[in-house]
Amino acid sequence: MSQSNQCNQAWLLASRPHGEPVKENFRLVEQPIPEVKDGQILLRTLYLSLDPYMRGRMDDSKSYAAPAELDQPMVGGTVSEVVESKHADFKQGDVVLAQSGWQSYAVSDGNGVAKLGDLPHPSWALGILGMPGFTAYMGLMDIGQPKQGETLVVAAATGPVGATVGQLGKLKGCHVVGVAGGEEKCRYAIEKLGFSACVDHHRDDFAEQLAAACPDGIDIYFENVGGKVFDAVFPLLNTAARVPVCGLVSGYSSRELPPGPDRTPQIMGGILKRRIRMQGFIIFQDYGDHYPEFLKAMTPLVEQQKIHYREHMIDGLENAPQAFFDMLKGKNFGKTVVKVS
Repeated sequence: MSQSNQCNQAWLLASRPHGEPVKENFRLVEQPIPEVKDGQILLRTLYLSLDPYMRGRMDDSKSYAAPAELDQPMVGGTVSEVVESKHADFKQGDVVLAQSGWQSYAVSDGNGVAKLGDLPHPSWALGILGMPGFTAYMGLMDIGQPKQGETLVVAAATGPVGATVGQLGKLKGCHVVGVAGGEEKCRYAIEKLGFSACVDHHRDDFAEQLAAACPDGIDIYFENVGGKVFDAVFPLLNTAARVPVCGLVSGYSSRELPPGPDRTPQIMGGILKRRIRMQGFIIFQDYGDHYPEFLKAMTPLVEQQKIHYREHMIDGLENAPQAFFDMLKGKNFGKTVVKVS
């Protein structure tokens, strides 16, 4: 293999953020391409996924996964090509789903690496047919349990999770109301994704607009944002409402509680009196064995264009940090993916 004139470009986690992450938390380095030993494969990153969970991994705090290590490549899912193999299960040219992180090359022993079948676009394995799509499917179907005629509200409605949740809800006969940032995203949710309504959370009268879009209350709220969206949703939740919780992106960089009265008794009282089911989940920890079931259900829906999917493609690994910051602020439109090579 002739990689002598190339190097491994990598974004290392240089420091842990205090509040919102900044460029100085990352450091771009060029390293030699690692050597491949027996039982290993060398992976060249084609696409890098950028996801909100990465913000939590930057912190050195107890969570469902270990923190990202300082002075090591930032963690992240990738679609990669096997460029050299000394592993019996992989051959040169295989395209795989891996966890190579924010770097152009990585060595793996094959653990956690999965070969990708024929996809219209390999990067879709990081989105609609990967972790975000899987999150949407299991959270809605298992915890949300949508029924014909119910009202489903989903935040971040044009993101990879929210857009999928809403479209699955429509297929189940729900009245689907999206929440998104800006008129363009709301228009897309209605005209392209088929939502019944979409409310712009930037509006001063957001809570009133949401209530008007949900005249029969809310039976399912798919929570991935938190903050003021949850504040507007909670009073509208019906008796026996279900709230799958997969993320709280509005608060990932917060370091203190918001000002104001303690509303915990009010929220807990509402959960009790209205028998609300609110359940957090971590997709591969809670539902990992359901992934084949998800692929079997979702793949034909995507192929038949019953589920629409949009990517926010960024060109070049050097642009990964800014794309990450933009995603955390909702400036992306669709699933954020970095085209590395």
